[in-house]
Amino acid sequence: MNTSVSPDTLTVLYDGACPLCRREISHVKGLSERRSDSALCFVDISNENADKRSAAERETLLARFHVERADGSRLDGAAAFVAMWERLPGWRWLARFAQLPGMLQVFEFAYRGFLHVRPYMQGAVRRWEAARGADARMPGLSTHLERELRSDHAGETGAVWIYRGITTVASWRKDEALLAFSRRHRATEEEHLRLVEAWLPPARRSFLLGPWRIAGWLTGALPALFGRKAVYGTIAAVETFVDTHYQQQIEHLQRHGGPEGLLPMLLRCQADERHHREEAEALAGTPQHSLLGAWCAVVGAGSAAAVVVARRI
Repeated sequence: MNTSVSPDTLTVLYDGACPLCRREISHVKGLSERRSDSALCFVDISNENADKRSAAERETLLARFHVERADGSRLDGAAAFVAMWERLPGWRWLARFAQLPGMLQVFEFAYRGFLHVRPYMQGAVRRWEAARGADARMPGLSTHLERELRSDHAGETGAVWIYRGITTVASWRKDEALLAFSRRHRATEEEHLRLVEAWLPPARRSFLLGPWRIAGWLTGALPALFGRKAVYGTIAAVETFVDTHYQQQIEHLQRHGGPEGLLPMLLRCQADERHHREEAEALAGTPQHSLLGAWCAVVGAGSAAAVVVARRI
C-alpha cells in the first residue's frame, strides 16, 4: 500500500465503526499492498480523535462512501467505488465494466438500495461477531489468511455438494460410470473439507453455507441431466478456478510465511484438485460444444464471485 501523498494519491474515507466497512477495507488494504503503485491511503473518519473534521462534515461523509483525490476533490457512492477498484488488482475489470454507458447509474441505484438495508446488515454482523468472540483465531493466522480459509471452506463445502448433485442424477439415470467418478471425487473433497475445518473454527466460517450447498448441488445436478461430458466439462472448469485460487494462497505463504502446517495442507489440496481437473479433461475428450463452453464460463465466473462473497461473509 502506498500511503505517501503524491499527485495521484486517492484517500479512502471509511467508517471504521461499521463492521461491514472494516471487513471490506481490510480486504482492500491487502489487495493494495500487492500493487506498489496503487497510491491508496485510508482514513477512518469515525475516529474523532484521529480525524479533525467538523461533526457536520463527518456526518455527511459517514452517510455514503467517499474517496478524496490529492487536489481535495471528492467522489461518493458508486463513482467512489469505481475510482478505488481501478487501483486494485483483480478489480480493474469491474471498474471498466462500470464505465460502460449507463452502468454507473445502475451501480449507483444498487448502492442506494444497499444503504437502505445496511443498518440491518450491520446489526446482523455485530451479533455474529459477538457470538464468535470466544472462538479464538488459530495462532499465527492473519486476517488475510482467515479470509482465504473461509473462502476455501465455502468452496470445499460447495464441491462436496456438487458431487452430491451429480450422484443424485447419476443414481436416477443408473449411470454406474458417473456414479463411480462422483463418489471417488466426493470422498477427496470431504477430506479437504475436514482439513480446512481443522484450521477454521466454526464461528469464523461463512454463514452463507446454506446457499453454497444449494449452488453446489445445482452445479452438479444440472449438467448431469445432459450426460457425462457435460459433467466432466463442468468439473474441469471448477477445478481450473480452484487450482488458481489455491496457487494464490500458496504464493502468499511462500512470500510472507504463516502458521506451520498450513502450506503443506494447501499444496496437498491443490495437487488433488489438479488431478481431478486432469481426469475430467481426459474424460471430456473432444472440444466442448459451444453451449457447454458458455455454461463452463458461467461456472468459472460464479466460482470467482462466490470467493469474493465468502471472504467477507
